[in-house]
Parts: sequence; C-alpha cells; structure tokens
Amino acid sequence: MHPRQRKIFECKRCGFCCQGESTVSLSPEEVQRIAAYLKISIEELTARFLVHRGGRLEMRTLEGHCIFYHPQEGCRIHPVKPDHCRQWPLHPSILKDRENFEIIRSSCPGFSEELTWEELREFWRGESTD
Repeated sequence: MHPRQRKIFECKRCGFCCQGESTVSLSPEEVQRIAAYLKISIEELTARFLVHRGGRLEMRTLEGHCIFYHPQEGCRIHPVKPDHCRQWPLHPSILKDRENFEIIRSSCPGFSEELTWEELREFWRGESTD
C-alpha cells in the first residue's frame, strides 16, 4: 500500500516524548493559547506551570514528565499543545538519517509498525509538493 493511502503516525498519548529534565521553549502565542485553554491568566500560568531556563520559557517538569502530562489522561493541554510537541516525532532529522528514524520509531508507539524509512521520506516529499 502506498504510504499516502494509510496513516503513518497517530499519537497514542503514551507520554514517552513528554519525559525528561526539561521541555520545549514556548512562544508568547503558545503561552497565551495555553492560558486561555486553562482559563487562567498568563501570570497564574507562569507562576504555577512554567519555568525560565537559560533564557527560555518552558513548561515545568514533575516526576520526570512535563507538568501537563498525566499517566492516565495523557496530555492535559493536547488541543493547544506547543508547536514543537505537535511536530514530534515527525522531526526533519528522521528524514536525513535512517538511524535517527529507527531510534525514534522504536521509542514511539504512534508510528505504523510497517512504515519504512523510505516510505516516510516518500510521504514527506509528497506532502511538501502538494
């Protein structure tokens, strides 16, 4: 089956990509979008959920995961999650190197099990030229 005729990735909200010592940088628009979604002020969002790290504003971590990740519920801000979160794991680095693709695919259950690196590259080329 041609890769464009099937879904190559579907987020399972497993939280694997939500873990680590830090999270993604947030743009002012993303901060505003998250605050509006949570129905709180930007000041309250910043005080309760965000942290300044190395000149960046990012989401705090709690027990090794993004503060918005819940083991049973997944991402609590999924509809408005930051653009970097939305992009992952379909990151351009997986197109450049088969090893990157294999590492990321093996850690992320959202990829189609049958998907090959070549199919992903073909899919991406097709998407970018339409």
